[in-house]
Amino acid sequence: MPTTRILGTGSYAPFKVLTNADLEKLVATNDPWIVSRTGIRERRIAAEGEKTSDMASTAAQRALKLAGVSAEEVDLLIVATVTGDAPTPSCAAFVQAKIGARNAFAFDISAACAGSLYGLVIADQFIRNGAVRRALVIGAETLSRVVDWTNRETCVLFGDAAGAMVLGATQDKDRGLLCADLRTDGSMTGILGIYDYDLGPLAATQEPGNPARIKMRGREVYKAAIRLLPETVKAALDRAGLRADEVTHVIAHQANLRIIESALETLGVPIEKCWLNIERYGNTSSASMPISLDEANRAGLLKPGDVIAMMAIGAGLTWGSAIVRW
Repeated sequence: MPTTRILGTGSYAPFKVLTNADLEKLVATNDPWIVSRTGIRERRIAAEGEKTSDMASTAAQRALKLAGVSAEEVDLLIVATVTGDAPTPSCAAFVQAKIGARNAFAFDISAACAGSLYGLVIADQFIRNGAVRRALVIGAETLSRVVDWTNRETCVLFGDAAGAMVLGATQDKDRGLLCADLRTDGSMTGILGIYDYDLGPLAATQEPGNPARIKMRGREVYKAAIRLLPETVKAALDRAGLRADEVTHVIAHQANLRIIESALETLGVPIEKCWLNIERYGNTSSASMPISLDEANRAGLLKPGDVIAMMAIGAGLTWGSAIVRW
């Protein structure tokens, strides 16, 4: 049975930068307050008319180029998003057409900030059973269009971006995705989400009076994250027969610097092993993890044989981890 290897990575962030100083003009906040509580200094905002599928397509093309794989060689295309271009068709269908992946079957998944991790594991199953040879997994969000810009607790957190991973089959059982651990607790649906969605296109959420905005009970999310992330990484490491001190790199969802620091401290993994970019992008939900992976990859940090622990948590609550040997 083949295993799944990451063949290429790609990412994209819009050109517009919204700094903490810019936010000081919108709500009662300031740079020291934001940085001390989140680690965020700036975030990217999609241009007018720039769609989630546009960002996803650019990230996908960059990943395909790095992998040396053509769009027509892709058999499966998954887009993880909660801010697709429309309720239907899927964002993946738009991306398939834009990049020319005409031989791929394509669909979206909704697992919030853990979406790209869920997508990775889903694609892995298709590859392992031989149904798919090449897969493209993308996380992409335009969260700026569902942010309440009058709420200083949430508007400082989120940004727009996309990240992508090209996956392929390998017979080298010592490399690739070794194991994963995915979890959900629906009893916590009320602490984070985009509620009261009226089923109109996401562009309509910019209209005055539309209630579809991100709502979050931050303290509860924080307490859950610092407990659940170490648990899931430990479970995945146990399944892989590895110890925390054998982890070479951590690729984490960039939601809050304090969450990452706490989770790694519990695991006994030095923060220096984690690729951090939250100060530049903020929380980009499903795009966060593949962007971090792409940046670490293009920086030449990831070497053959390195053990990479991935972790993410988001609305649902949905969370999980994966262990990859590069």
